Amino acid sequence: MEIINIFYYLAVILIFAKVFGLIARKIGLPQVAGMVVAGVLIGLMGYLNDPDNFFLSFFIKPDAEEMDILHVFAQIGVVLILFSSGLETNLQDLKKSGGSAFLIALAGVIVPMFLGTVGTLLFMNGYSDFNSDKFLNAIFVGTILAATSVGITAETLKELGKLNGKVGQTIMSAAIIDDVIGIIALSIVTSLRSGGAAQIGMTLLRALGFFVFAIGVGILLRIYFKWEEHKFPHKRRTSIFAFGMCFLFAFVAEKFFGIASITGAYLAGIMLSGLDDTNFVDRKVIVSGYMIFTPIFFSYIGISADFSGFNISYLLFALTFVALGIIGKIIGCGLTAKPFGFTNKESVTVGCGMIARGEVALAVYSAGRSLIMPEGGIDPLVATIFLIVISSIVCPILLKLLFKDKKEGLPLEEKQQ
Repeated sequence: MEIINIFYYLAVILIFAKVFGLIARKIGLPQVAGMVVAGVLIGLMGYLNDPDNFFLSFFIKPDAEEMDILHVFAQIGVVLILFSSGLETNLQDLKKSGGSAFLIALAGVIVPMFLGTVGTLLFMNGYSDFNSDKFLNAIFVGTILAATSVGITAETLKELGKLNGKVGQTIMSAAIIDDVIGIIALSIVTSLRSGGAAQIGMTLLRALGFFVFAIGVGILLRIYFKWEEHKFPHKRRTSIFAFGMCFLFAFVAEKFFGIASITGAYLAGIMLSGLDDTNFVDRKVIVSGYMIFTPIFFSYIGISADFSGFNISYLLFALTFVALGIIGKIIGCGLTAKPFGFTNKESVTVGCGMIARGEVALAVYSAGRSLIMPEGGIDPLVATIFLIVISSIVCPILLKLLFKDKKEGLPLEEKQQ
């Protein structure tokens, strides 16, 4: 690997992401959709590489080590997105949507998991020759459908100016809870092979422990930031310390509690929301992320797609997998939202806001791929990438259409033009 190649990839990603983001905005779509499409095109361009052709020699697809470096940039991007979303979260609205968000998230995990498990079993010759390995493979595929991409949803809501408000806060709260439940579900599924009831209990205990840590330490740091902003208002040190808190919470969440790092970043933002300097810090986060890391995050999803060895049978499974993932979220979350005072349109909006999948879905695949049957099983990697790419494009489009009649603020994309 040559480090100098990373500069080339960064240049291509940033230029393509911005160009396609602007094109998407011109045709009435959020820039997120354009950035994901840009990533897919960059990834496909790599297959056209020809060292003997001057023009095609520039179509280089990153190797594994270079993808790892880009993955680091992408992870920083999604962590900053979630931190910014936490900073912009209205705690009062969050408290109001807490109970409903939990039940919406729970339904958003159970329904897609059920549909994904049943659908996968049907693709593995139905229920004939049923065995535990076959069932674990199928339920693992269903578990991948559980996680919602908080990063894509958050950025879309921010672009549309809908992050605050009943629907936006419910979607965000449910998406965060959804990821936690999904990760716990994966831990339970993986523990079934070893029969580890104790492991299931430890998973639940770690999740509870992290929230206790986040709230306890967060309150202490919030007190410090109140003193800091009173003593030194609008100083860059405040933003730097806030960035440090963001990355610390992200690290602790995943390293010590097994919770997704993005959940830690979001909670760090929540603990600093509502302060006098919150908007000042948020502007620094938005600029830092939007200039480099955010475009890389969305483009990286598309670049990750690997279509080698793809065939018609797998294409059919992938499309079914995507359909079940999208329908499961809309039905599960949408129907659960209805009893909590949401109109029919708002309920559908909540469901559509939960359909995007991203980095957590890939993380779930990576953590549970040992559950794939050695013979006759289904490896859902390419199908997962299909789901991420398609849902990442469909989610912003549907939210744009469902929100188009409401005037709740200036979309972030217009501010960042």
